[in-house]
Amino acid sequence: MAFWLSLCVALAASHFPLCVATSQYPSTSFESKCSDLRHAAQPSNITPLYSEYVPAGTNLVVPGLDPSCFNSTTIHVDICRLGLNVTTSDRSDFIMEVWLPRNWTRRFLSTGNAGINGCIGYDDMTYATELGFAATGSNNGHSGQNGTRFLNNLEVVIDYSYRSLTMSTAIGKHVTDKFYGKAHRKSYYLGCSTGGRQGFKMAQDFPDIFDGIVAGAPAFNFQGLLAWSGLFHSIIKEVGPEGVPPRTSWAAIDAEMSSQCDHLDGAIDGIFEDPSLCNFRPEALICRPGVNSATCLTGKQADTIRRFLSPVDGVNGTFVYPRAEPFSGIVGSILSVYGSEQFQYTDHWFKYAVYNDSNLDTESLTPEQWEYAFKHDPASVRTYSGDLTQMRDRGAKLLHYHGLEDPLISSASSTHYYNLASRTMSLASADIDRFYRYFRISGMSHCLGGTGASAIGNRGDNMASRDPTANVLTAMTRWVEEGVPPDFVTGTRLQDAGAPGQVDYTRRHCKYPLRNVMKAGGNYTNVDDWHCVL
Repeated sequence: MAFWLSLCVALAASHFPLCVATSQYPSTSFESKCSDLRHAAQPSNITPLYSEYVPAGTNLVVPGLDPSCFNSTTIHVDICRLGLNVTTSDRSDFIMEVWLPRNWTRRFLSTGNAGINGCIGYDDMTYATELGFAATGSNNGHSGQNGTRFLNNLEVVIDYSYRSLTMSTAIGKHVTDKFYGKAHRKSYYLGCSTGGRQGFKMAQDFPDIFDGIVAGAPAFNFQGLLAWSGLFHSIIKEVGPEGVPPRTSWAAIDAEMSSQCDHLDGAIDGIFEDPSLCNFRPEALICRPGVNSATCLTGKQADTIRRFLSPVDGVNGTFVYPRAEPFSGIVGSILSVYGSEQFQYTDHWFKYAVYNDSNLDTESLTPEQWEYAFKHDPASVRTYSGDLTQMRDRGAKLLHYHGLEDPLISSASSTHYYNLASRTMSLASADIDRFYRYFRISGMSHCLGGTGASAIGNRGDNMASRDPTANVLTAMTRWVEEGVPPDFVTGTRLQDAGAPGQVDYTRRHCKYPLRNVMKAGGNYTNVDDWHCVL
C-alpha cells in the first residue's frame, strides 16, 4: 500500500481526515531510508522539515527554538530523525519529530510535554530510543513555555489538550511501521507534569491508543491546579511583607516541621513517607521572650503558613484543589516560586485560554473566576472524570507516580484522583490493581530530584537501573508484555545526579494505599528495613 495513502486512512479512522497524496516507500539501507523520508510525497496537511541520520554519540543541537525550550541532547544510539509540520485546522498546527533507532525492539512510545508547553521533549525521546523504542514528540501546538497563542483560538487549545498528541501518535506509528517494514507490537506513553495530564487524558478519553501509560505528577484537575497555583501569590500580596515568613525563619520552619512529622514513618531521615499524616502546627514557632526574632514567627506569619497548607474551596464551598502536602522545604519553595509575581501558567491560562483577555488582572483571581474556568473548561482540558472503564476493558495498563516533595503540583491531587477513580468505577483497590497502580515517591521533587531515593527511571537523567523493579518504564513494558505488575518501585538516592554508580541508598516505594514504615530498630538506608503497611 502506498505510504502516505495508508496514513490518510489511519488518520481518517481517528477523526483527523486532512489528507491527500500517495507515495511508494523505498526499501534500502537504514541511512538511505532515513534520507528518503523527507522526499516522499506528503498528505496536504503534513510538511516535511528534515530527515537525517544521527549516529550515536552526537550532541544534537536544535537551532531556532524558543529560548524557554531545551535545545540540545546527546544521542546514545544510531537514529533516524524526521521532523514534520502538521496542520490541524486553518488556524492551528504543530511541529513533531519521529526518532527511529537502529536497535528497534518493535516498541513504540509517545512522549509528553510540561507546563503550558510548546517544547518537544528531546531528553525523553533520547531515553526512549536508548531503550529501543521508536519515539515521537511534538511542540503541542505552539512554541515555548507560554500560552499567548491560545488567545481567541480554541483550535490551538484543542491541540494543547489532546489533538497534538493523538495526531502525532497516529503519524508516528505509521511512519515507524513503514520505515521498518513491520508493525510495532506494543505502544507506550511516557510523560510527567503536563505530560502526566496528557497520559490521563489518553487513559480516560482515548483508551485505544496506548497499551501502557506511565504518567507522573499529573497536572490533571487543570483548572483547579492553576487556581491553587495562583492563590499563593495572591496570599503573599494580600498579607504584605509583615505577613510573609522571612528567609531567616525558613530553616527553623523546616526543623519544626521535621520535629512534628518526620518520626511518623519510624525514621528520622528528613523525609516524610506519608505527608497526609502530617498536620503541621506553625503556631509552635510563634515568638516568645528570649527567642531570636529572626527565626520565630508572628501570629500573622503562622497564619500565612496555615493558608499555604490548606485545601482550596470555591463558590459555596465547592472543591477546587487539595492542600499542598507538607515536606521540609515546602514554605521556602512556595515563597521562592510564587512570591515575586503571579505564576506564569496561571496568568497565561486565565488570560489567553479561559477569558480571551490579554488585559485580565490575574493578581487576585476570585472563586467566581475559578468557577467560570471549571464551567468553561476549554477543550475539556480539566482531565478529571475518574472514569478509566474503557481503558480497563481494553486491557491497557496505567502506572501513576508522584513525588512527595513536589512544590508545583501537590501530591495530594494524585491521591485524590486515585480515590475519585475508586468511587467513580465502584472498585476496591484490589480490583483497580489489575489495570491501574499508583506509587508515592518519597523524597522526589517535581518529576525528579529531591532529597530521597527518587531515581526511578521515569527519565534518562533520573535512571539508576533498567531493572523493572527499579525503573517505571521497563516495569510497564514487563506488565504489558509479560503480565507481571509492579508491586513496588525501588528508588535510588544518587550521591551525584547523573552518576548511577554513586549510590547512597535505595528504598522501595509502596503501591497506594499502602504506606512505607521503617521496622523497629532499623536503619533507614537499608532497603530491607522498610515495609509497606495500610
